[in-house]
Amino acid sequence: MKINAAVLKKRVAVAARREPADTVVKNGTIVNVFTGRMMEGDIAIVDGVIAGIGTYEGRETIDASGKIIVPGLIDGHVHIESSMLLPREFAKVVLPHGVTTVVTDPHEIANVAGADGIQYMLDDAEGLPLDAYVMLPSCVPATEFESNGATLNADQLAPFLSDPQVLGLAEVMDFPSVARGDDRMMDKLVTTQRHNGLIDGHAAGIGRDDLNIYMAAGIRTDHEGINSQEAQDRLDLGMYLMIREGTVAKDMEAMLPVITERNARRCVFVTDDKLPDDLIEEGSVDHIVRLAIQKGLDPIIAVQMVTINTAECFGLRHLGAIAAGYQADFLLLDDLNSLSIDQVYKKGQLVARDQKIIDAAFGSSQPTTSQRHPLPKLHVKGMTQDDLNLPVQSNECNVIEIIPNSLVTRHRVETVKVKDGLFISDTENDQLKLAVVERHKATGNIGLGIVKGFQLKEGAIATTIAHDSHNIVVVGTSDDAMMIAIQELQASNGGIVVVDSQDVRAVLPLPVAGLMSDRPYEEVYESLKGLNEAIARIGATTAFNPCLMLSFLTLPVIPELKLTDRGLFEFSSNSHIDVSVSPIKA
Repeated sequence: MKINAAVLKKRVAVAARREPADTVVKNGTIVNVFTGRMMEGDIAIVDGVIAGIGTYEGRETIDASGKIIVPGLIDGHVHIESSMLLPREFAKVVLPHGVTTVVTDPHEIANVAGADGIQYMLDDAEGLPLDAYVMLPSCVPATEFESNGATLNADQLAPFLSDPQVLGLAEVMDFPSVARGDDRMMDKLVTTQRHNGLIDGHAAGIGRDDLNIYMAAGIRTDHEGINSQEAQDRLDLGMYLMIREGTVAKDMEAMLPVITERNARRCVFVTDDKLPDDLIEEGSVDHIVRLAIQKGLDPIIAVQMVTINTAECFGLRHLGAIAAGYQADFLLLDDLNSLSIDQVYKKGQLVARDQKIIDAAFGSSQPTTSQRHPLPKLHVKGMTQDDLNLPVQSNECNVIEIIPNSLVTRHRVETVKVKDGLFISDTENDQLKLAVVERHKATGNIGLGIVKGFQLKEGAIATTIAHDSHNIVVVGTSDDAMMIAIQELQASNGGIVVVDSQDVRAVLPLPVAGLMSDRPYEEVYESLKGLNEAIARIGATTAFNPCLMLSFLTLPVIPELKLTDRGLFEFSSNSHIDVSVSPIKA
C-alpha cells in the first residue's frame, strides 16, 4: 500500500492504541534481529504493516503460542531463471520455505532478449505475494569472447532505474572493463549512481588488491568468494560478504569460520542459482540457515544474515525485522535451531502453512506473460554431424576438469585419444567432447573442447541454459548422440535433453527464451526427476548436478578453463587458446 497522510494517521492511531489493529499476533516469542535477544509482546498489524509491539487488541487474533517469530527471509542474490520457472511459479516454491523477498538479477533472460527480457520478468512478478526486487544486468553481453542475443548499454538500462522494484546494477562481472575504465562500463556505473542505485560485484578470481578497484568504482557486494581468505579480504576492504550455497556452488562451509559477532552484520546468505528440485526438496536460504546452524553458527546470527543484514545491504528499510513501521512479513517457527517453519505471512496475510502454499494468496490466474511480450526463438545455422569434428594437432590437449560443487574448473593437460587427426571421446579416462553451438543469430559458431568429470558411459546431455550467453551446450560420448540432442533442443525451442546411445530418453522443454518453462512448477519438478533418472542411466556422476554443472562450463568470467561458441577460453590469460598443446608423440 502506498503511503499517504490517511494511511499514516491510521497506523499511528493503532500504534497509540486509539484504534484496534487489523490483526494481532499474540503469545509468540519474537527474535529481535536488532539486539539479538528473544522478546515477548503482541504484534499489531494494520494495512500489512506492523504498528507496534507490546499489548494490543485487534479485529483478528493469531495465536502463536509455543511459536518462535522471525522476519520473512530475504534471498539477496538469485537468478529466478535458474529455477526454470516463471516468477509466479517460483514464488509458489519459495514462499513455503519462508522466503518473502528476493533480490533478483535477470541477466539470463536479458542475454537472450535484452530489455524485453527484463520487462518480461518485471511483468510476471507483478502482484505476487512475494517482493521481487531487480538489480539490472550489468554485462549484456557478459564478455566479448562469446555470442549472445542482445546488447544493453547505459541508455537502455536507465529507464528501468525509475521503477520502484529496481534497486540498481547487478553483478559486474567484467572486471577488466572496470579496471581499465572502459567508457561503456563507466557509463553504466555512473548512470546507476546518479539514480542512487546500488551496484553488486562479481569478483571471481580477483585478488585482495584488485578488490580496491571494485570498491573505488562504487561496487559494494560480492558473492564469488570461495574460501575463508577471500571472505576476510572482502570484509576487510568494506564489502558486504555474500555467502553462496546453491545447486552447484556450495561455498558456505569454507567461509563460515570467518563470521564473528563483530563482522556478522556485514554478511548475508544467498542462493545465486538453484534448480527447482533442490528448491522444493531442500529449500532456499532457509536451507543455508539450517546448514550454518548445524555447523555451529549462532541461530540468531544466521537469521540476521537472511533478514535485517540483507535488507540493510539493499536499502530496504521497510523489510527484515519485526518492529513498528516494518512490513508485516514474518514466519511462525516450531523450533529456531532447525528453522522448522509452520506458517508464513506476507503483509500480515497467511500465504503458506505446513510447507504448502495458500492458493487464495495468488488470486485468480493472470494472462501469461508470453502473450504480452513475445521472446526470441532459437536460431541455429544448419549444421551436420561433421561440424562436431574436433581436429587436434597433438595427443596432449588442454582439458577442462570439473571441481564438484564449484563454478571454478581446473586447467589440465592430458594425453587423449586421437584418430585420423580428430579427438575421440574416451569414457575409460572420462575425457568427453564438449560443444557450444551459437543459437541466437545463426552465426554458425561452434566451440569445441574436452571435459573431464561427467563420467558418462554413453549418450549425451544438452541444454540451452549456458551461462551467461545461453547458447546450446552439449557433452557426449559420441557425435551421433550429441547431434540427436542438438536437434531435439531445436525442435523444443530450448530446454534440457538426455540421449542414450541413439534415442532421446528425457526432455524438459523450456520455451521461454530457452531458459524457463511455461508450465506449473509441479510439472517441471516431475520432468526434472525424469531427466535425473535418465542421466543416471547413462552413467553420469552423482557427485554434483550434471545439468547445472554443464550450464556453467560456458562462463568465461570464472576460472580456470571454459568453452564458448568461439572456442576454448583461458581465464588467466583472458583469451581463447588451442585445444592442442604439443606435437603428437610417435
